[in-house]
Amino acid sequence: MTTIIDGKQLAKEVNAKTKERVSALKERGLVPGLVVIIVGDDPASTIYVRNKHRKATQLGINSIVRELPATVSQEELLAIVETYNVDSSVHGILVQSPLPVGLDEQAIVAAIDPAKDVDGFHPLNVGRLFANLPGNHPVSCTPRGIMTMLHSLPVHLRGKHAVVVGRSMIVGRPMAAMLLNADMTVSVAHIYTKNLSELTRTADVLVVATGVAHLIKETDVKSGAIVIDVGMDRDENGKLTGDVDFDGVAEKTAAITPVPGGVGPMTIATLMEQTVDLCEWSE
Repeated sequence: MTTIIDGKQLAKEVNAKTKERVSALKERGLVPGLVVIIVGDDPASTIYVRNKHRKATQLGINSIVRELPATVSQEELLAIVETYNVDSSVHGILVQSPLPVGLDEQAIVAAIDPAKDVDGFHPLNVGRLFANLPGNHPVSCTPRGIMTMLHSLPVHLRGKHAVVVGRSMIVGRPMAAMLLNADMTVSVAHIYTKNLSELTRTADVLVVATGVAHLIKETDVKSGAIVIDVGMDRDENGKLTGDVDFDGVAEKTAAITPVPGGVGPMTIATLMEQTVDLCEWSE
């Protein structure tokens, strides 16, 4: 019988623990602080930032949204990032992507203090993840949330074969590193992968993050696989859907995430969880 992985419920559980941790920190005089910098007026980004701010406030995190015009210069944005780098009341800094044309996103991310890099995108933190180094360092929130989902299942990951379809720095690459660090055998596929279906059919755990609606069909999945759909696409009717054909695939799987209500809620919950981590690690 297929398990539908309820991201909303799991996110509620993560958020409840985060709220308890925030309360404990406040008793010691520490208030976790999160700054989200948004440049321009991209509609999707505006919604994402609003949702992050609302959730942070609900959990007791001091949330600051810094809105900047699309005309801001690279130097001005770097200077603003630096003001938060040296602000001891701020523990997490996030620059909302995408940035307007003309701004160097990689340079902006690299300017964030690695100890406040709540998105886990700083090259130093990416390197720590891929090297599987011990100690405290932030990682990309969506893959971390997916690992929480996988660990919630009664499944041993060690030795299993994971296939990640997608190679972005936000999901695909850090996801592959986390699965590898969990002692899985990992294959990474992308738009140039030949015979993709042959590869995905070998996956015990299949993570799909391509932005191509219903790329993965029933014939692309092995019976009993765990399928994680990171896609947030729109079908011909404008309805939110995933990279996996849920209706065709679901009955064949041991567990699968729905869209919506799967990975999405876990990403924001993990961002809040990691903000509190950064506050605790700063002591």
